[in-house]
Amino acid sequence: MLKFYFHTSPNPMKAALLLEELGAPFELIAVDTFKGEQHQAAFLSINPNGKVPALDDNGVIVFDSHAILLHLAAKHGQFLPSTAAGHAAMLSWLMFIATGLSPFSGQAVHFLHHAPEKLAYAQNRYLKEVERHYRVLDERLGVSKYLAGDEYTIADMALWGWANFAGYILGEKGLSDYPNVQRLMTEISARPAVARALALKDKVTLKQDFDEETRRALFPQNA
Repeated sequence: MLKFYFHTSPNPMKAALLLEELGAPFELIAVDTFKGEQHQAAFLSINPNGKVPALDDNGVIVFDSHAILLHLAAKHGQFLPSTAAGHAAMLSWLMFIATGLSPFSGQAVHFLHHAPEKLAYAQNRYLKEVERHYRVLDERLGVSKYLAGDEYTIADMALWGWANFAGYILGEKGLSDYPNVQRLMTEISARPAVARALALKDKVTLKQDFDEETRRALFPQNA
């Protein structure tokens, strides 16, 4: 059985959505990043980078949410476009999210909510980059039903992971400035697999308080 190393943050939720879409049985293993469990030797043997999610697929180890999406989709032959053009579009948009929206969103969260001092330049820099990425996505989804074309793929699941969390960065307006992104998120959020993925949060007990222990656990290099 698959062993899925999980936290309720956006990147693990991408992989959780695909697992639920596939209906693949898996063992859920919570990694409490707020307590620093990602730095323990047992987990570092799974992911030397000390990040979640990670996957043990019967001895085949995969880490990074986008690597997991590609691995599982290829293994099961699902949620990948059937044409060369569609596959190329899927890879392009998946990497756009992996190298753009995801890291810029993470940095925006850090400087808007968790940095020990307010740095106006950093807050503006990362917030504006998140907004720019959503504008690019919105333009794409204005001419395409899904990111890769007419088929729902892992690129859309990757987008859902952070877009479902967008209000924490963009505030009360959420995705209202990006109606095409909002349209897709509404459609994806209505899928039964999303409800099952979100229900995983109730199956784990994780620390919620963001205190000094959590700050050291998430940003040990700053100590």
